[in-house]
Amino acid sequence: MILCKSPAEAVQHVKSGQRVFVHGSAATPSSLLAALLDRAGDVTGVELVAISTLGAIDWNRPAVQKHMFLNSLFVSANVREWVDGHSGDYVPVFLSEIPALFRERRLPIDVAILQVSPPDAHGYCSLGTSVDAALAAAQQAPVIIAQINPRMPRTLGDSHIHQSRITVAVEEERELPEVRYGAEADASTERIGRLVAELVEDGSTLQMGIGAIPDAVLRFLGDHAGLGIHTEMFSDGVVPLVEKGVITNEHKKVERGKIVTTFVLGTRSVYDFVHDNPFVSFRDVSWVNDTSVIRKNQKVVAINSAIQIDLTGQVCADSIGVHQYSGIGGQMDFMRGASLSVGGKPIIAMPSTTRKGISRIVSMLNPGAGVVTTRGHVQYVVTEHGVVNLYGKGLQERARLLISIASPEHREELERAYRERFARGA
Repeated sequence: MILCKSPAEAVQHVKSGQRVFVHGSAATPSSLLAALLDRAGDVTGVELVAISTLGAIDWNRPAVQKHMFLNSLFVSANVREWVDGHSGDYVPVFLSEIPALFRERRLPIDVAILQVSPPDAHGYCSLGTSVDAALAAAQQAPVIIAQINPRMPRTLGDSHIHQSRITVAVEEERELPEVRYGAEADASTERIGRLVAELVEDGSTLQMGIGAIPDAVLRFLGDHAGLGIHTEMFSDGVVPLVEKGVITNEHKKVERGKIVTTFVLGTRSVYDFVHDNPFVSFRDVSWVNDTSVIRKNQKVVAINSAIQIDLTGQVCADSIGVHQYSGIGGQMDFMRGASLSVGGKPIIAMPSTTRKGISRIVSMLNPGAGVVTTRGHVQYVVTEHGVVNLYGKGLQERARLLISIASPEHREELERAYRERFARGA
């Protein structure tokens, strides 16, 4: 490992025409990424591959647009316009399958840009808050450029990379980006959180997606017992339940006694919680999100959200019409894994309307909308107006159930669409 004086010096190892993986979420190597974008024009035809990134990214410049291409595997807010433009694209893929894209060289990685902890006494750095697909990228890339940050927690599990694998590095101490999902909560979110928590039995193993609703669910689980965590990610809401003795992982079949995750995202509180903590096991997402692994645990409760759901149960969770909003992520991995688990409950939880009052329960998805969870996989659906279970129900009964938990001001319109679709001739 060669130490460089600056990020600009470190990214000189990126050459024209190369595919570059960028570490994501709280581990986004902001300084290195900014320095690389500044080289646009000096290097050409560079393809950036990332799952989800945080922080300001100064991509909207002619040189970057002309000479660099973003191939996003999960779209974050800071690059949505880039992905929707002429110099960006999105790959629909299950989160569990992204490592295989790298390992099987369907998307061969030339350079991996990472943010890691300082090496320990044995020379091992930690991938810290995000192991996910970064581990596979680090294993496959001939060149690794690392931002070594003492503020990056040293996480345990599959999260280690030896310093001898790092080509060049730059040392920089800076706080990790923070997200406070609890700050997004409102009355509807709290109501949904309470309803979902009522579906969780003692001894369940939880998976939580991203956002305010999973955080709200956790706040209503304080009286539960013997809960476990096997999830692609978690945030601050898990920590108080561990401290209270609610989350013990004692009933899990997979890594009993440990929280299993592949990345964390939240505030400094959760980053400190995972630091050097043997209670938390960070694993490769191809294993964590494998349905054959998930289903080994009993009573798996998968809690995910949606942008829209139509009256037959098709769930759009990644796009607003033709515009890419996020990605498939791990929703289907866990919806299916939970349904195959003994006593499992796959749950789609969402407010009944958008912040502008538009119904999320619709007669038909918007043109161009992507179906993330099919109507064959959907089971529990929760809004602030109630809980329904669509499993084993016909199209007409599904529609009636979903209308019953839609916002009252939209039910008449949905009932009219129901009659037009299902009216039977005399």
